[in-house]
Amino acid sequence: MGNGIVLAPPARLARLGFEALPAVIEDAGEGASRRFIEFFTANIRNKNTRIAYARAVGGFLRWCDDRAIGLFDIEPITVAAYIEQLHAARSAPTVKQHLAAIRMMFDWLVTGQVVATNPASAVRGPSHVTKRGKTPVLSAEQARVLLDSIDTTTLVGLRDRALIGVMVFSFARVGAVAAMLVDDYFQSGKRWWLRLHEKGGKRHEVPAHHNAEAYLDAYIAAAGHGGEKKSPLFRSFDRQKRLTDRRMHRIDVLRMVKRRAKAAGLPASSCCHTFRATGITAYLDAGGTIENAQAIAAQESPRTTKLYDRTSDEITLDEIERITI
Repeated sequence: MGNGIVLAPPARLARLGFEALPAVIEDAGEGASRRFIEFFTANIRNKNTRIAYARAVGGFLRWCDDRAIGLFDIEPITVAAYIEQLHAARSAPTVKQHLAAIRMMFDWLVTGQVVATNPASAVRGPSHVTKRGKTPVLSAEQARVLLDSIDTTTLVGLRDRALIGVMVFSFARVGAVAAMLVDDYFQSGKRWWLRLHEKGGKRHEVPAHHNAEAYLDAYIAAAGHGGEKKSPLFRSFDRQKRLTDRRMHRIDVLRMVKRRAKAAGLPASSCCHTFRATGITAYLDAGGTIENAQAIAAQESPRTTKLYDRTSDEITLDEIERITI
């Protein structure tokens, strides 16, 4: 910039997916550049959301730059044209996410007095209504087969069973489980509880199912890290199969789940989110309510929880035989 101030080191921009500041932003001056960087580093706390929004905003700004459209020249018709072109190549949910990112970015620029109005606020995205989730779900029997197939004579097996068990019995997201510390499994009264750090910095506590409790107790006793309260609960292993002090990354968890599912003869589509959907479906199938499932899963809307409900997926032969033609 003109005064020599470095607004963001290249490494930080690279972590957001930018090789450098987008030309459209840089050409608008230091105020725009600073506010743009603050949008990602100070406004968006969730790492995955930050990366996704950076990708979305970056694509739009490159599109503008290719057409010699400056930041102050962007109008609603500009955003609408980009969204229409994007929709021709991408799914409706993806387009809606990109539009949401562009709107939020311009809102941030407006409140920072960089631009006067938000050109994306009046642009409508494609209509998209989801009534049924696409997450693969296991039956209760398949989930039991998977848990029972894990060799628990090893510490790796004890860890994997406990981790999957927590996801199944608490409906927890993989990120929340992987982030757990030892003291996030704690006793209150006569019950043991799980403390999960969910999206947006929210802390969610849920009672531990007796199976999850048994799995965790066995794993922690074998690992010997029960007294290290502020250390990672689910840890990685080194090449010599020794437990380290490093937490498992969510990608490591996914690889483990894929490996365990394959060994148990379960669908290759099984993933970490499968256990969230499987637990909710099993709970509802046993007579649980959507409202309580929503509370356990720490979801904002019951409509979101309903996407995980697959209790009505199977049409019985008795129902088909009702067609008396």
